[in-house]
Amino acid sequence: MHYQIHRCMLNPHADYVVFSSGLGGHGAFWQPQINAFQQHFHVVLYDQEGCHAGATHLPQEYSMQLMAEQLLNILLDTEISTFHFIGHALGGHIGIELARLITQQKLPLTMKSLTPINAWNELDPHTQKCFQARISLLKNSGAEAYVRAQALFLYPPQWISIHIEQLTQAENAQLSQFPPHENILARLNALQQFKVGHAHVEALAHIRMHYVANQDDFLVPVQKSADLKQQIGHGQLSIFAQGAHASTHTQTAQINQALLDFLLQS
Repeated sequence: MHYQIHRCMLNPHADYVVFSSGLGGHGAFWQPQINAFQQHFHVVLYDQEGCHAGATHLPQEYSMQLMAEQLLNILLDTEISTFHFIGHALGGHIGIELARLITQQKLPLTMKSLTPINAWNELDPHTQKCFQARISLLKNSGAEAYVRAQALFLYPPQWISIHIEQLTQAENAQLSQFPPHENILARLNALQQFKVGHAHVEALAHIRMHYVANQDDFLVPVQKSADLKQQIGHGQLSIFAQGAHASTHTQTAQINQALLDFLLQS
């Protein structure tokens, strides 16, 4: 798995922040965050397994645990023992599962904080219908239909209107590196199967939590972040009126500031 560490510009002894992407799985998703966070932290980005053209097929039993184990291997290889974690949707769930692995395996790692963005404790029926639509597009119409439609789930309508040229270029690039269809389906299945359980709640009991949600998120109803907070039992909930599911791209300055304000409190 490919990873990058962008060193803090001002402090060689800064803490690390690990960013974990959503379903797309590419570390480049966090490009809008790098510069702002490098002022204060070492920034760790990584590409999740099976997310590029020509990738090896993922096993049918692919799971959130396997995704967390792969990130755990990166942390052990790079000897990053203390870190903050920020994850978008699926990436937030990887963080939750990683906390469980660290606790149950009694590993010498410390997650100082966890910030899930537009995540959930268990799959909402609305989100499931969105996933079913995307799966149907991929199976019946192919990669191009899948990629061209996904903006409708990720971005606000006005943002799409204004940024259509930039968006089209990004979609073209994504199509040129589109992974095997089976990998997309395996990752979607793992995401839909994941639920926060008692072991996760125990593992997160002493970790600072920051739940970020967007009122206009079409893919994940905003109340799911509140449900996640209620189940875990503590933490700060920040809800923003605009930005939709991919608010780290559409409301970058606002989201960056909120994330940094929380991290710099610790």
